[in-house]
Amino acid sequence: MSYGQQGGPQSQWDPWKPQSQQPWSSGGGQSPDWAALAEASEARNKRRRVLLIGGGALATVAIGTAVAVAVVSAGGDNKGNPASLPSADIPSQTASAPSFAPTSAPPPLDPKDFIASAKKDKAPLSPDTLFPGTQLTMGETVYKKGPTADTRNCASAAGGTLPKILTGNDCTRLIRVTYLKDQMAVTVGVAVFDTEAQAAKAKGQSTKKSFIKSLSGGGVKPFCESGFCRTTSNSYGRYAYFTNAGFTNGKDVTPKDTAVYRTGDDLGQFTFNQIRRRGEAQASAAADE
Repeated sequence: MSYGQQGGPQSQWDPWKPQSQQPWSSGGGQSPDWAALAEASEARNKRRRVLLIGGGALATVAIGTAVAVAVVSAGGDNKGNPASLPSADIPSQTASAPSFAPTSAPPPLDPKDFIASAKKDKAPLSPDTLFPGTQLTMGETVYKKGPTADTRNCASAAGGTLPKILTGNDCTRLIRVTYLKDQMAVTVGVAVFDTEAQAAKAKGQSTKKSFIKSLSGGGVKPFCESGFCRTTSNSYGRYAYFTNAGFTNGKDVTPKDTAVYRTGDDLGQFTFNQIRRRGEAQASAAADE
């Protein structure tokens, strides 16, 4: 008598499934195939290892990709916040400026110093050096040069109260020159002293009654020997200079005779310019030494 299977098909036992049941044969039944079961278990273990290794590789690739993206994102935008970048101590590359010993140029020479005293005023002096040429042009007016004179006796070429003033301040020389324009003439007298103080004092003591004698001759008629003429006085350096302007026809000068006034002013300005140039020439020569 044979016994058939009961309860449907025989269940398959899976050692990795907790709900599966191991088949047992009652009484003398066939024992399980343990070799087959071992092979199946080994196959399952290999699949799990492959899955674990593959998953780890994918995770590593994902992490590397994320890091690369972060690095590119941080380094590719130069306009990012500088505070987020790592700081580093960089040695200063600023070079110190070379130092030099302080130097100073000598002060320029003052031309007036060279005409303030006889000790420094050594340039040649004569009527021709002070009043060169045969005529003088001031603006649009041309004056013809007349006679000149040079004397060591200053009082002899002065009038009124001026002789006493020149003598009292130790005048050493008096140079005169006359210029002519139509019927107007003017004599310029340059009194020379040893010091600037003497010249300034002589000028300060001069009044309307202090005048230089007019110088005529050489085609210039006598003028300002009587009557009224226009006189001026001034000083610069060790020189005091005076003008005496009037008409060659003997006419008195009045405040309305502006042409005579202008003639005296022109010659006074020219005399000042010539004395100043004398100082400038000597200062320039001394600077070149």
